Amino acid sequence: MLDPLLKPIAKGDFGYREAAHLLNRAAFGGSSAQIQLMADWGPDQAVEHLVRFTKTTYPQPQAEDFQSDIMAPATPEQQLAIRKARQAGNEAVLEQVRKSRQDRQRRDRRQIRSLQQWWLTRLIETDRPLEEKMTLFLHGHFATGYRTIENSYHMYLQNQLFRTHATGNFADLCFQIIRDPAMLAYLDNNESNKNHPNENLARELMELFTLGEGNAYTEHDIKEGARALTGYSFHGNGFVMLRGIHDGGSKQILGRRGVFNGDDFVRIILGRIECSEYICYKLYRYFVSDMPEGPTREQQRFIMALGRLLRTSRYELGPVLETIFKSRHFYDEANRGAVIKSPVQLIVQAVRSLRTPPPDLGVLIESMNLMGQNLFQPPSVKGWEGGRSWINTSTLFVRQNVLVYLLTGRLPAGYTALSTRTKFDGLKLLEPLRASANKSKEQLTTDKATEHLVKLCMPPVSQEPDEVQLATLQQFAETQGPEISNELVIGLLCLITAMPEYQLC
Repeated sequence: MLDPLLKPIAKGDFGYREAAHLLNRAAFGGSSAQIQLMADWGPDQAVEHLVRFTKTTYPQPQAEDFQSDIMAPATPEQQLAIRKARQAGNEAVLEQVRKSRQDRQRRDRRQIRSLQQWWLTRLIETDRPLEEKMTLFLHGHFATGYRTIENSYHMYLQNQLFRTHATGNFADLCFQIIRDPAMLAYLDNNESNKNHPNENLARELMELFTLGEGNAYTEHDIKEGARALTGYSFHGNGFVMLRGIHDGGSKQILGRRGVFNGDDFVRIILGRIECSEYICYKLYRYFVSDMPEGPTREQQRFIMALGRLLRTSRYELGPVLETIFKSRHFYDEANRGAVIKSPVQLIVQAVRSLRTPPPDLGVLIESMNLMGQNLFQPPSVKGWEGGRSWINTSTLFVRQNVLVYLLTGRLPAGYTALSTRTKFDGLKLLEPLRASANKSKEQLTTDKATEHLVKLCMPPVSQEPDEVQLATLQQFAETQGPEISNELVIGLLCLITAMPEYQLC
């Protein structure tokens, strides 16, 4: 029986505003036609379309998409040749080895840039937006940085691991993450052995990935967990279990004693109530509200109810996501416009909802980096803090400039786009409004056009647009003359996207 706190919204209460809110949070926004289609479908069909995306056919990543052996380890023959060169003091051979490694590192850095562009393209073009949004969530949750591991293909494999489990089973993902080469290298578990257990992976597994900082575990649990994870390593692009360096002794973890390995460690953690509630807390912050002042009593009760559902569903994420997106609580006025757009959300939503011309991906990736979100390079193992940390005087300046670039193709002085762009046709955004006006034989005025653009761009917080904002924009439109031109639409959009409310979703 569904907890009353998770009660779904009635179909009669689900209209254009609610559909817009759903697309902003569970996806990356949508056009006015897409929003209206979702509204016509109602909450059940709309949510199922987003969450059960396996019915769609967007191309999935393939192993050959990127070069897998750029940073391959030396073969036994190569290792022997290097040892002999060192013993003989053969500087010519050693210099060749150094140059070869430097060349591979340069190629790998080029590949990580290609990987960033590949993922950004997926984010913009996919017809399975929740798949990519959850992949981004998991990338920030199980944060791993390229600069530390210096292996672009391992980052690619991890990215695909997250995509595979995007709305799947979180427990299965946890068992896989302790076998993931990128994670093992990032937290030094490939250097952990029974004589010198490395505590990094055990600590972050409990502190950041499953239980939450200081929640239900002790330093002793971390040390014992590190022993359980000894021998979990990788060779090349695959996991290996080095049984010779695994600690096979008895361990005591979270009050349980036994001859535990890494899987047992994960299984014990997943059995704690704190784990399911912590994961639901992270999902709530990502999809429902930033909660900058911490959760209210109602929010805490909702998160706990989600935790119970996650445990009941044996850590399946799909039912939890469907419940969130169908719940009345999700559509509360207090939860609309309650999330600050991440740099990825800001850019991808603008491209997808405004239908801007194909942008220079290099410009967008550099802009995201300047705004504090560099794909495949979270700032630390804690990932991106999100919320208010996204906004400061520097990042706000970049946010405005990148939106102007998307609308006009122009960059600030000193920067030049690397490719020519098709001119943005803002009049296409007014086509639904124009069709409605023609059907009712009414004139399409600048006031109506302005209101339509505000409705499309601003978070659907209230039933009616902000009167002061609308009056300011309509006054601008009047100064441009009576004709509804492309230049007028671009000018209005530049003003709208510069407003503080546009930074929210």
